[in-house]
Amino acid sequence: MKVFAAIARSSEAPFDIEECELVPPAADEVRVRVRACGICHTDSAAKLQHLPVPFPQTLGHEGAGVVEDVGSEVMGFAPGDHVIMTFGSCGRCEYCCSARPAYCDDFLAINIAGKRKGGAPLLQNGHPVGQHFFAQAAFATHAIATTRNLVKVDASLPLELLAPLGCGIQTGMGTVLNVLKPGAGTGIAVFGVGAVGMAAIIAARIAGCSPIIAVDLISERLEAARSFGASHVIDGRAADVAMQIRAITGKGVHFSVDTTGHPPVIAEATNCLRKLGTVAHLAAPPRGTQYCVPSHVISGAGLSWRGVVEGDSDIQTFIPQMVQYYRAGQLPLDRMVTTYPLSSINQAIADAETGKVLKAVVVMP
Repeated sequence: MKVFAAIARSSEAPFDIEECELVPPAADEVRVRVRACGICHTDSAAKLQHLPVPFPQTLGHEGAGVVEDVGSEVMGFAPGDHVIMTFGSCGRCEYCCSARPAYCDDFLAINIAGKRKGGAPLLQNGHPVGQHFFAQAAFATHAIATTRNLVKVDASLPLELLAPLGCGIQTGMGTVLNVLKPGAGTGIAVFGVGAVGMAAIIAARIAGCSPIIAVDLISERLEAARSFGASHVIDGRAADVAMQIRAITGKGVHFSVDTTGHPPVIAEATNCLRKLGTVAHLAAPPRGTQYCVPSHVISGAGLSWRGVVEGDSDIQTFIPQMVQYYRAGQLPLDRMVTTYPLSSINQAIADAETGKVLKAVVVMP
């Protein structure tokens, strides 16, 4: 069938909206009419070749839409279902079988390499246009997905607000609630309060953390962080960020979250911890990036470094949990999301990267 998709043909060139052909879903797949797709830093990382994806490429991995067709072996989904699309997983390895699909043995092959049994889902003149990025490639009016990366949601809920739950919001909230699991009254510092960091701030407020400290370079984001639950904010350009955090807390925070991937920030996120503290790393920096912290800082204080993928989320339980937070008014997605038509995807990406908007979401025609 004919569809329209945003195609990236090089790191420098903007996305172009082009007509493509979408292959039919295989026996275990689902065709989704995409209503909206969030823009995540991982999309930009792939386009900039921080992640090794070939061109031309169709990106997008925070899709939400309505099921139009299902393969003959699909159970649990039917045309008309409203769904959120998230990361793919194999469903067979030890991590998938223990409800830890974010650490699937085939995570990179399925999501970054976009491997699909039937090849690329989008074609032009019989030639593939990209891969099956994150098992969806949702910068398009229609997408092919699998039951492994779909979660049903109530049809009365706004898909343009729920779409970011598929990756960015899930990553930030899941890091706090699924991984760090802070007790009420414990201190946390979040370095980088874009959408992912802001989701971590919101989760920390839900968990009852105190203090909640936001660190960023953009003053508007810091002010927004206050409105989302931060008790203190610090300009990340200061030379003494860790010392300021220690001055606020006395001994340092129990937990820190880094969303930036910048080595100097990682050092600050480590140095601001009290004994037995934990720092969580969420970013996807350029390949080859290395972090350097003196060994005595780690071992002497009994600190823990923890890498986190997709918030350690079991999607079938945690995405519905986030939806409940939204329904209860604890996750104000309406204050986070700015929508753009698909035709304005390049502007949406630019606004997201410069911090003009907190979470950009493209809406399909």
